[in-house]
Amino acid sequence: MVKHCAGLPLAIVVLGGLLATKNNSLNEWRKISDNVKSYLKKGKNQRPEDVLALSYDDLPPYLRPCFLHLSHFPEDYMIDVDRLTQLWVAEGIVSSKQEERNGGEIAEDVAESYLTELVERCMIQVRERDVATLKVKTIQMHDLMRDLSLSKAKQENFVFIVDQSNASSLSMIRKVRRVSVHEFFFIQCIKSPNIRSLLFFNEFFPEEALEKSLPLEVLNYVEEHEDEVCNPLVWILMILRTGTSFLNARGIWRYMFNNFKLLRALNYERTTGDRFVGFKLPSDIGNLIHLRFLSLKDLEFTWPKLPSSLGNLRCLQTLDLRVDSYKIHVPNVIWRMEQLRHLYLPWRCKSRTKLKLGTLRKLLTLVNFNTKNCYLKDLINMTNLRELGINLPFNFENFNEKELGENPFIIGSKYLHSLSIITRRLKISIDPRHLAHLLSTCTSICKLSIAAEISKLPEYHYFSSHLTYIRLRWCKFEEDPMPTLEKLPNLRILEFERSFEGKEMVCSAQGFPKLESLILAEVDNLEEWEVDDGAMPSLQRLKIRECLNLKMLPEGLRFITTLKELKINESMPKAFKDRLEEGGEDFYKVKHVPNIIFHACYIY
Repeated sequence: MVKHCAGLPLAIVVLGGLLATKNNSLNEWRKISDNVKSYLKKGKNQRPEDVLALSYDDLPPYLRPCFLHLSHFPEDYMIDVDRLTQLWVAEGIVSSKQEERNGGEIAEDVAESYLTELVERCMIQVRERDVATLKVKTIQMHDLMRDLSLSKAKQENFVFIVDQSNASSLSMIRKVRRVSVHEFFFIQCIKSPNIRSLLFFNEFFPEEALEKSLPLEVLNYVEEHEDEVCNPLVWILMILRTGTSFLNARGIWRYMFNNFKLLRALNYERTTGDRFVGFKLPSDIGNLIHLRFLSLKDLEFTWPKLPSSLGNLRCLQTLDLRVDSYKIHVPNVIWRMEQLRHLYLPWRCKSRTKLKLGTLRKLLTLVNFNTKNCYLKDLINMTNLRELGINLPFNFENFNEKELGENPFIIGSKYLHSLSIITRRLKISIDPRHLAHLLSTCTSICKLSIAAEISKLPEYHYFSSHLTYIRLRWCKFEEDPMPTLEKLPNLRILEFERSFEGKEMVCSAQGFPKLESLILAEVDNLEEWEVDDGAMPSLQRLKIRECLNLKMLPEGLRFITTLKELKINESMPKAFKDRLEEGGEDFYKVKHVPNIIFHACYIY
């Protein structure tokens, strides 16, 4: 069968993926062979791409719309899997009715299994996996496979793509359910009241569109005299130019909100260009009462206040409010959206923002939660929460300092597997006691990320025994955290960056029993690192970066026979590097490591 692939690697791989879905009986393989022969054309017109078409025809009915949906994305686009599966659920490609009540698979799990099937059939390419769970994070489509998806989507009238081939010639789009915008065009061209999905992958209102909206004489005059800061006419024309942009952007929003009232998904994925999308989000958005997916991520509004009409969107399942504004006010209406499954709050909210979220019992993802703009007690009601991102501040009221166990329970979900704690502001820290109590209520997490100042790490018994991945940044521990971290029985990956103020670090015997990967980065004060015989018996990868005062690698590394890769990166002194090279006085410590990489070390 390989000869029919004409040497095209992708066709061979896809054919192999197709065969892998069948059992190993001779009859099944013969049937596939006969299908390949009958499917492919004879003689000069025979094309290896026809094998790819056969792979589509072999898809079960539930996978076909998933594959066709991938045609939405531009060529070479890196597709975020979480965002993709949320769209599949919102558009009904994967139905939330498939969920079982008593702890069964939720729709997102079903969507993920469908994606895995497409990966196993080699119809999509994995680009990144989650370091903790090994689940697929990002995917990409081969050009030929994307061409197949586009071709089949066109045949099925599945989606209308606005790209370079048609953006400049569009006059009217009718009878379509999905539109994917890769090039700017005037949204008023869409005359389909039944449109269900609208995805943008371009600038909302690019410079070239602005140029068409103003007289050429105006634009030329501004360009020729823009350096004349005292010229009042230039200022007037620039204000006119900005005002025109405001009005056009507002017109685009209002046209969508008033004419596409059956929309289920509205997503903006900015690939290049400006993030500016107008003065403010119009209140007309409240007309989209069927909307299930809304993303405003990275969009920039001049007016830092979202409309209260957002509360009309009672069917929303995904809401991403991470707009690109310094501070924004979110009205207290999100509590009305009881179907919400994924909520991404703004990076920073106005001080008057105070959100009640206790009604969101179906929530799976909550990002940028803090105790300044939200109520801590609401977390107890989110019994299905899987991922929690805390953006400091995070403080308790009426905290019992003497006995942590007497404080109220915080997390109500037994399914929480990922916890991140970050701050985007300097001098915002988290109280070690509050962190200890928080961790003690997160009994199932396997992934923990802390990027915030904290003076001390809680004792190991506060940590979940399921933890496999920990990332610590900017923590500034005063005491060596290794005696605590090394007791975690299932920890596989530890990333350590700017998180220790001391000079000595010790990894003791039998510590880190399952650790496979360790990164030490920018631990500026570290001078001595000791690794006892028997420590880190499973370590495979070690990376050291910008630890400028570290004198040498520990003696104990020579006992770690599992070590496969050692990376010495960026700004490590040349003397440190010389000690480790063949002939150097410390080479005996690492001579058993098959792959030693030096990159950008100092030359002095």
